[in-house]
Amino acid sequence: MKRTVTMGEVPSHPTGAARVRIAEVRSVPAAEAPSDKGTCPPSGVRVYADDGDAAMGFRVVSLHLENCGTRIHRLNGYPQLQLLDEGHKPVNGVKIFQGGSAIATGTGADGTPQPLDLKPGERAYAGLVWRNTVEGGVGKPVNAPYVRVWETPGADPVMVIPEFDLGTTGKLGVGPWKMGASGR
Repeated sequence: MKRTVTMGEVPSHPTGAARVRIAEVRSVPAAEAPSDKGTCPPSGVRVYADDGDAAMGFRVVSLHLENCGTRIHRLNGYPQLQLLDEGHKPVNGVKIFQGGSAIATGTGADGTPQPLDLKPGERAYAGLVWRNTVEGGVGKPVNAPYVRVWETPGADPVMVIPEFDLGTTGKLGVGPWKMGASGR
């Protein structure tokens, strides 16, 4: 869902007809739902994806992590990802690279992982980078609307909806966790 529309009071005799069409409906298991606000999950961290940025076949989405708990949260490395199709089934045939340079440089998804100690209220991000091209690739275009994310090995997963349209490249670059509110 790109946004939520709330209907106000509808007049009993509207002068003009309005049409609403639901283009797509996405769902995630309640136990894996992302959240960028509200009550802090039992894990003490929130993980969610932003709307991303797309231009000329090049795509960038940031994963965000906020320590909303009361203890220091340690990160070191890359988020672990599992790409899923519309039925929440694993997508095969996509190579996930550590770092964005396998896709493009200067995206914010490059660099060497550094140990991070997030104090309560602090945030981190990791960039996801891909190209939606269908030239020079092999096979049919790959679409993976869902991604199951583990911020650290053994953590509870969170399912985000970045709507990966990977084309035929079969590649996704994942940047290391970095301190800060946003990669862009």
